[in-house]
Parts: sequence; C-alpha cells; structure tokens
Amino acid sequence: MTKLKNVFKDKAGNGFPLVVAITLALVIILCGVMEFFRLNIIATGVKEALEDAIIVTVNDNYANVYHGVREGYSGGYQPDGSSFSYSVNTGDIYGYMDGVLGTKNVGGYHAKYAGDASEYRLSGLDVSIRNAPLAPSSPKNAQRFEADAVILLEVPVYFGGKELAPMKIRLKVQAGYTEVF
Repeated sequence: MTKLKNVFKDKAGNGFPLVVAITLALVIILCGVMEFFRLNIIATGVKEALEDAIIVTVNDNYANVYHGVREGYSGGYQPDGSSFSYSVNTGDIYGYMDGVLGTKNVGGYHAKYAGDASEYRLSGLDVSIRNAPLAPSSPKNAQRFEADAVILLEVPVYFGGKELAPMKIRLKVQAGYTEVF
C-alpha cells in the first residue's frame, strides 16, 4: 500500500500507465453495466407489453364472463340449448404486441430490428385461459376467470463490439377477471 501511495505522489510520470489502466478498467466495467441495463430495459418493456396484451384479452372476454356472473352460473359459458358451452377467446396477442413494440413476423419469430441489427425476437407464445367453474357450490372460494401467457424473449448480447450468446428468458404474466358487484 505504501508503494502505491508513493507511485501517486511521485512526480516523475511513473503513475501515468497506472492511471491509464484504471481508466480502461472503469470503461470496461461501465460497458458491462450499460449492457446489463439495456437487457433489463428490453425485458421490462416486452413484459409490460405482454401484460397489456393479456389484460386486453381478459377485457375482450368481459361480456361472456360478466353474462355468466350476472346470471349466477359463473364465468365464460353461454347457454346452449339444455346445457352450457365454453365461451372464451384467446385474442390476437402477437398482433397487439406487434403494434405496441413495432415487431414484425419474420420466419416464425416476431423480431424487432434497429437498422439491420436484430434488437430482440419473441417466440413460443403460450396462452392458457382458466375459466371459472360452472355453477360453483361456493362462489366466494371458486377459481376466477384467469389468463396466463408465457413467451420466450431472445436478446443478442454485445460486449467489446462482438456479439456473445443471446440472453434467453421466459416471461410469464397473468391477468384475471374479478367481478366487483
């Protein structure tokens, strides 16, 4: 530690290479932190767009679900003669996300480009809708109408001007309909 203090106090110019090395180390660390924040911002934006899309899907099913709740036999079912039929719609989630995020359908993926470079791509959308049970014996504790969506997000990772292995994460969101009255 004493030698390091002497290097900084020395006026002969011997500390110059150390200052350059410290500066380069800080620049490399800063580049890594900035790349982390870029990946985090993209993942957050895609997840929020997916949340919006699944909420739109639940809202689009409002009429079918509310009709069942109002009539006392629960969620997304419609009278069909002497029985009830399942009546829900998964909507166009990719279409909604394409509009919000500016992605385009390219070879089975929904990708966003910044110029010629790929910014990220989406694939493997899986939407599952859990309908509320028909005429539950205990409506207070019954399963509510819910929709889950899972999508795979792939974002290329860059460091030092080179592309590394992409970040691949599965994003999961859930939305549900809860009657107010």
